[in-house]
Amino acid sequence: MRLTDAAATAARALARGDSPGRAAMLVQQAVSGASLSTEGRGEFVCARVTAPGLTGIFAGLTLEARSCALAGGL
Repeated sequence: MRLTDAAATAARALARGDSPGRAAMLVQQAVSGASLSTEGRGEFVCARVTAPGLTGIFAGLTLEARSCALAGGL
C-alpha cells in the first residue's frame, strides 16, 4: 500500500513540474530503500517505484508500483 501511495505522490509531483530529485525524496520518505524511475507517456508523467520485499513470503522479491498523472496538472 505504501509503495502504491509513493508512486502516486511521485507522479503528481513530477506532473506539477517538481524535479526528479524532489520526487525521489518523497518516495524515500514514504518507503525507505525504494527507488524511483520516471517515464513520459504522451501527456502523462509516470512514476515506477520499486523496493525489496520484506521478510516472510515477500523476502527475495522486488515489489513494484506504477502511477501516472497528467502533465501540468495541479
